[in-house]
Amino acid sequence: MGDMAMAGTKTFPPGIGMTTTMAPFIEEARSHGEVYIEQPYDLYSEENHEAWRRLYARLLPKWEKYANEHFLKGIGNLCLDPERVPRLADVNQFLNPLTGFRAKAVSGYVPAYQFFDCLRQRDFPTTITVRHLDKLDYLPEPDIFHDIAGHVPMHTDKAFADTLVRFGECARTAAEVAQAIPDEDERVHRVTSVIKAMARFFWFTIEFGLMRDSGGKGLKVYGSGLLSSEGEIEHCVESPLVQRYPAQMEWIVNQYFEIDHYQPLLFVVDSFDHLFSLVDELEVWMKDGRLANVAPGEPHVNEEDLKSFLHATVG
Repeated sequence: MGDMAMAGTKTFPPGIGMTTTMAPFIEEARSHGEVYIEQPYDLYSEENHEAWRRLYARLLPKWEKYANEHFLKGIGNLCLDPERVPRLADVNQFLNPLTGFRAKAVSGYVPAYQFFDCLRQRDFPTTITVRHLDKLDYLPEPDIFHDIAGHVPMHTDKAFADTLVRFGECARTAAEVAQAIPDEDERVHRVTSVIKAMARFFWFTIEFGLMRDSGGKGLKVYGSGLLSSEGEIEHCVESPLVQRYPAQMEWIVNQYFEIDHYQPLLFVVDSFDHLFSLVDELEVWMKDGRLANVAPGEPHVNEEDLKSFLHATVG
């Protein structure tokens, strides 16, 4: 890319910054409808690198104490630089040979079906902006630290990676089931409920999941939302205010969640084999119509997510 980064027809000088909600490169890409983009590495400012540096330094001792062993092994396998925002090309050089996954830069929001289908294809949509230095503890939307330091180390584990692919396959099953329903109102109702169920499943496992440790007594963290939050990673394991229940499908898909505070209720899996079996169960429930009327409440299903399933190409 040389010393200038481009989005659409505009060029941006090096060091202009890739701060979340404040990145001209991202705004320009979105204005041209570009979802999948290249990472304009030269645009990261020293403030962006300092944000990464501080986050990594804060989280490392928390990871060593609370993260599951597969995550810790993944951090080592990725050879992340604790001092600088990572280049996705470097991340993929270590990641892809292990599980076939790769981090794929996006300009922001990806509709639900497309996001899940990327997982099926072993692509992980990756945000490339960095949270502001003054807002390291609060994340209004994903950033590169959440995606690369929180999610991607887990993608180096074959069992976990296969689970993500299996979940992506469930999205295709959901679209096939929905498109086979002749009545339009019933089709929309069914899809809305299924998307809500899938979002809850993803939230309470991939984003905020807990796992029993290898001894079967204590708890370790594997959810990326917890792994990328300095405060919540400790809170979720230690606080008496958090309810922790064994993962059961009927509880997960009917439990609403809110994103703007520490989670008061979390679910625990025994292993990645257990998690994989839950994804299989999720697909069975889809086919049997058992996700057609999940409990109301968050998350809200927006029009774009709904259309992404209704009009998905599944042939």
